[in-house]
Amino acid sequence: MAEDAFSEHRPLLFTLAYEMLGSATDAEDVLQESYLRWSAVDPAAVEHPRAYLVRVVTRQALNHLRAVRARREECVGTWLPEPIRTAPEVSDDAILAESVSMAMMLVLETMNPTERAVFVLHDVFGYSHGEIAASIGKAEAAVRQIAHRARRHVQARRRRFAPDSGATREIVRRFLLAATTGEVQTLMDLLAPDVVQISDGGGKVVAARRPVTGRDDVARFVLGVARTSITATTQIEPATYNGMPAARCLTGGELDWLLAFEIDNGRITGLYALRNPDKLHRAHTVHPLDRGEHQPRKP
Repeated sequence: MAEDAFSEHRPLLFTLAYEMLGSATDAEDVLQESYLRWSAVDPAAVEHPRAYLVRVVTRQALNHLRAVRARREECVGTWLPEPIRTAPEVSDDAILAESVSMAMMLVLETMNPTERAVFVLHDVFGYSHGEIAASIGKAEAAVRQIAHRARRHVQARRRRFAPDSGATREIVRRFLLAATTGEVQTLMDLLAPDVVQISDGGGKVVAARRPVTGRDDVARFVLGVARTSITATTQIEPATYNGMPAARCLTGGELDWLLAFEIDNGRITGLYALRNPDKLHRAHTVHPLDRGEHQPRKP
């Protein structure tokens, strides 16, 4: 049945769509559009359903990405990808964990749609240049050039990344304790000198509109937020988002914000604060992620 084949590959298709779009909501829309197209064909006539579905989702995601780029450029303040709650085992696949991290998603956002699709399909999912050419409707030689250009672009901007683990969760625990109790020195010790804090309020809630950089400024910003927004009734709980250690802040049982932590060599190098309500309505759902059977090929 068409539904069975689609359900079997759904984690892979969602992962692909999300990495191309940076939005779980948009990824779900693309999967719905792709399912409608899939249900209109005779599954018996499709020799390789997985490859066929990847091709359909890739094309739908490319169309969607081109349509939403102008909207994102008009975003008030800093844009962050819609966070996805991930299972801890995502961290077992280092390539997958890095590819959905906030830092990598921001790098992907600086690429044009075709470069993004080629990089994701080749370097994350391991598809050959020929397979990608068939998916995006370009010559293999052109895809090879795009892949080289996209990889160089990513390498120039790639940040070091440590996925969610017991060690990183302990750093987060100490950070939250220091922030809520005002332990300035502990907070400073946990932050890297060049730490960057990025907030996304979407222009709908109070949030820093520009990145806060440097240990001193980030520490002051965090302590200020903690003093004004955390009360005795606030509930903060650990979680994993985008393969990263994170914290969820609930007020009256409702998710008010979440904070994802980028950690390298025992220090916090990046803080990603999501307050935009449009990006939090799916934040309770754990999304199964999958790169499929392909393995990334060496350049």
